[in-house]
Amino acid sequence: MLGKIWKSRREQSSLNSENHEDTKDLEISLGQEDKNKVETNSSFVHAVANMIGMLIGLGQLSTPYALENGGWASSFLLIGLGAACGYSSHLLGRCMHKNPKSRDYKEIGYHAFGTKGRTLANAFICMEIFMALVSYTISLHDNLAIVFMGINLNLKWAHLSTSQLLAVIAVLVALPSLWLRDLSSISFLSTAGILMSLLIFLTVASTAIFGNVRAYHGIPVLHLHKILAISGLYVFSFAGHIVFPNIYTAMKDPSKFTKVSIVSFSMVTALYTALAFMGAKLFGPQVSSQITLSMPKNLIVTKIALWATVLTPMTKYALEFTPFAIQLEQRLPHSMKFRTKMIIRGIVGSILLLIILVLALSVPYFEHVLSLTGSLVSVGICIILPCAFYTKILWKEIGRPLLVLNVILIKLGVLMGVFGTISSSKSLFRSMQRGHRY
Repeated sequence: MLGKIWKSRREQSSLNSENHEDTKDLEISLGQEDKNKVETNSSFVHAVANMIGMLIGLGQLSTPYALENGGWASSFLLIGLGAACGYSSHLLGRCMHKNPKSRDYKEIGYHAFGTKGRTLANAFICMEIFMALVSYTISLHDNLAIVFMGINLNLKWAHLSTSQLLAVIAVLVALPSLWLRDLSSISFLSTAGILMSLLIFLTVASTAIFGNVRAYHGIPVLHLHKILAISGLYVFSFAGHIVFPNIYTAMKDPSKFTKVSIVSFSMVTALYTALAFMGAKLFGPQVSSQITLSMPKNLIVTKIALWATVLTPMTKYALEFTPFAIQLEQRLPHSMKFRTKMIIRGIVGSILLLIILVLALSVPYFEHVLSLTGSLVSVGICIILPCAFYTKILWKEIGRPLLVLNVILIKLGVLMGVFGTISSSKSLFRSMQRGHRY
């Protein structure tokens, strides 16, 4: 992709021709939901709330574990990645400003590199959603085991443990949400997920203040050999870029999108950093990859945190599946009845969720799967692709300092992605080997 940036203007004219040929395709894509009309009624505060809501999620559960394993010096990596991802969010806004017809992340890729750019962006989006849902389901399984500790479910024919059966039941309870077609219902689930995430942070803070847990553990300075693995955890914490173009188009004043990015990423980075140090100081080397699993089991705030962590994945399934559902409906014949489309959508969604459940139960290693997702997919969506898209789209306007910065970020992102993927894959493979022995 980088090589394309340096091609001549003649290629740009051929791309424009290609754009013209696919105009009808884009119009269909944009018109399915609201006939090409996008409500631009989002205020600055509303846009900040939406962006923060997209950023806060599984990342906050793993930052204390990442800091303890990487050392307190790795907090500079956390802050640096927060700044880089905030900058790349700004770049996406600039790409949207350059081509107001763009409505989502895939169309920015199309505007930059044509059909190949859209296909690449779509592939990364699908992988991130799928792998994130696997991570959410692993988290659901792990926290359910603590919530219902002492309960024994035994179905001999199922050959599943109690925690696995509980996870199956929870997923089956959430399954009907994938049949939702009403966007207001899905929006409600999104709001519920945001509240659950904020509740988790407040309960961890309450444990530090009121839980009689002394924050006396020392944090090592730096574990250099673990940096590659935890970099994936850190970058996943800032994953949300696939929705940022939608936030941009919904704003009353899109010119404030850069300020929205600065405020949102500053607040989330501060929250993650505070939570990371808080958890590492409270629990030290015994801190779990999910902070909720390390909290004292006898405290009420722990029970609240565990339930919030259990409910969060159940609110995410329908929301995360929506991009798949929209694409699926666009590919179905227009003559097909609405009821038939809804049934196909529900069946496909249910099958995908059951596949995700099987993978989550087969590979229940939260920190390794999350790290692999961050290194393999999130670093591309959050850093590499936005920098490449911006450089290609605004090639004639971009200054040399900004060009150098973008190229450096792309190269660092590629290095982090490749070596982080190798490191997290090895760790996951070793954990699977140990699991099979027992």
